[in-house]
Parts: sequence; C-alpha cells; structure tokens
Amino acid sequence: MTVSASTAALPRQAALPVLIALSVTHLLNDMIQSLIPAIYPIIKESYHLDYIQVGLITLTFQISASLLQPAVGLVTDRHPMPYSMVIGMTSSLLGLVALAHAGSYGLLLLAAGFVGLGSSIFHPEATRMARNASGGQHGLAQGIFQIGGQTGSAVGPLLAAFVIVPRGQASLSWFSAAAFAAIVLMIWTARSSARIPSRPRGKPSAGHGAGGGHGIERAPAARTLSAVILAMAVLIALLFSKAVYTSSFTSFYTFYLMGKFGVSIQTSQVMLFLFLASSAAGALGGGMVGDRIGRTPIIWFSILGALPFTLILPYASLFWTGVLTIVINLIMSSAFAAILIFAIELMPGRVGLVGGFFYGVSFGLAGIAAAMLGALADHFGIETVYRICSFLPAIGLLAWFLPRPHSIADA
Repeated sequence: MTVSASTAALPRQAALPVLIALSVTHLLNDMIQSLIPAIYPIIKESYHLDYIQVGLITLTFQISASLLQPAVGLVTDRHPMPYSMVIGMTSSLLGLVALAHAGSYGLLLLAAGFVGLGSSIFHPEATRMARNASGGQHGLAQGIFQIGGQTGSAVGPLLAAFVIVPRGQASLSWFSAAAFAAIVLMIWTARSSARIPSRPRGKPSAGHGAGGGHGIERAPAARTLSAVILAMAVLIALLFSKAVYTSSFTSFYTFYLMGKFGVSIQTSQVMLFLFLASSAAGALGGGMVGDRIGRTPIIWFSILGALPFTLILPYASLFWTGVLTIVINLIMSSAFAAILIFAIELMPGRVGLVGGFFYGVSFGLAGIAAAMLGALADHFGIETVYRICSFLPAIGLLAWFLPRPHSIADA
C-alpha cells in the first residue's frame, strides 16, 4: 500500500476517531464478558451451585480468555490482522446465546469458554491498533482504550439488576444486538486503521525518545536479558495483586453484600456497578497523567494510595463499604495503562505480544484466583476472603525493583 504525503500526516488527525471507535468496541466486548459474573446470583440459586462452582465458571472464562492472547499478539505483530477482531466477537456472540439457553452446569462452562475465546482474540490486535493510532501519546491512547473496557465491565451489573434479574437467564440473548453492533464497528475500525501508517519497529515516537517530549519518563530499551526478565517479573507481580483483588469483587462482591448487610440482589448489583465504574475514570486519568510525570510514579500511587483503604474495608459499614470500594478501584485502576506501556517500552516492536501476554496473564490470574477464593469462601466464609484479600495490594511494594530511567541501558 502506497502512503501519500498527505496520508503520512494522518495519524495525529485520525487518531481520535479510531481510538474512540476502539474504545467503544472495547466497551461492547467487555460488557458482554461482564454479564457472566453479573448473573452469578441468579444461576447460583437456579443451579444450586456452591462458591467453588461459581469460581470455576470464572476460571473457565478467564483461562480461555488468556491462553491464546500471547500467541495472537505474536502473530499480529508480524502480520497485522485487524479483521481478526470480528472473528473474536463472533465467538463471544455464540457464547452469549449459549449462556442464555444453557440447561446444565456443563453448558454454562462451555458458553463461558466461548466468550473468553472471543476476548483472547480481541485484545492483542486492538492494543496494537490503539498504539499505532496514538500519534505518540501512548498513555492517552491506552487511557481512552481502557475507559471503554472499564465502562463496559461496569455496565454488566446494571444490566443484570434491571434486565436479567426481572426477566431471567434467557434475556441474555437480547444482548446479541450489542455483539452485532460491535462487529459492524470493528469492520469500520479495521478499514480506518489500515490508512494509518505504522511506525518503524523499535523506533520511539516523535517527542518520546530519551530526554525528549513532554517530560515523559520512559523505560529505556533493555540491553540485558536478565534486566528485562526482572522488570517483567515485577510487572507481573503487580498485575497479580491487582487481578486477584479485583477478581474477589467481580465474582463474590454481590454475595458479600447480601450476606453481611442483607441487601437485595438489585442493590448489590448497583454497588458492584459503582465499584467497576470508578475504574474507568482511574484508567483514563492514570494514562493521561503517566504521559506527563512518568509511569513509575503512577504505579507507586496505585499501590501506596490503595493499601490503607483495602485494609479498612472489611470492617466498614454498608455506606463506607460503598465509598471505600470506589476509592480503591479508582486508585488501583490508574496503573494498568502505566504497567502495560512500561512493558511495551521494555520490548519495542512487540506491542501485540506484550499486550496479549499482559491481558492474558491478567485474565488467567483472575480466573485462578476466583476458583481459589471460592474454595476459601466455602470453608471459611465470604467475609474471611475479604479480610485476606485486603493485604494483597502490599505485593505491589515490589515496584521498588523496577528499573529507573536509564538504569537498564547503563547496565
């Protein structure tokens, strides 16, 4: 494809429409995903499930959403396939319809697996496309992309509270319209992104090189394999603490509220929505501020800022539980874009691979955590689970071992 001089100037002009479109598709994709945990209170009663069986549904979904992501990312780095997102959404559509009409626990697991498979295809390529459309403002681009996903995740509980709970499991099929809308938007996005020329692999964006542009702190290109491995291990540990803590809410928060405070299903779903919705603001704010002050300060803020509130939460009243969960997720979600961009800058030219790996790790850890937390809840009670999870953000203190600017390059 020949790129004219006028088209070469397109990235900065066309970035916002493409990024918004990617954000909306992320919203629709993650909204469909979020319907799975949102209906847990319904299917737990209908199918007489215990907590570990609920956790296994999350594990099935998250594992299927994680296994293929690094492989998809590796392939799309070498051979971009923007239309692969359509295939992913088709898988999610099939899973959603199957979930609506499943008549057994086994079919619930299979349907959840199809939805997870769709997610594993969507995220790596969408992450690559968002970075290519960033015009060099990587934090802002990831923030816009993330706010769609976070908003979609937050909408699920509201839809469950006001649509699915009154009308039953079969009403899930109504949301097939959202999947069809996402497919149409994905086709438009793929065509539009094809007109944006990719930057040379491994070459920093204009104004974002070492010592240049907006005062941005970059993770320098690593010269030693050991330095990259150490940095990646620390970033994965940070994701672990966040993924497990968040999983305790997406899978079991409604049960915690109903058991401890005696609230209705609808009230618990609204409170889950407030918890998840706060992550949208945190993701966008963290991405934008990270472009200005650097990734490492944002990561530290998400750790030290959230820990005091997580320790207080298990002992709070209903009102303060709602307030604290919003504050906690607002702070914790601010770091995901910073963590992802930090990893991408450690491995330049591998955007799809890194995006797929980190999304995959995040989904996989969350799924394993849901199964483990479900077993703990069955044996020790749901409130004990939240007391244990309150210490998880402390794992983030490992951020001390992240490389400082130029420290890897100088090693």
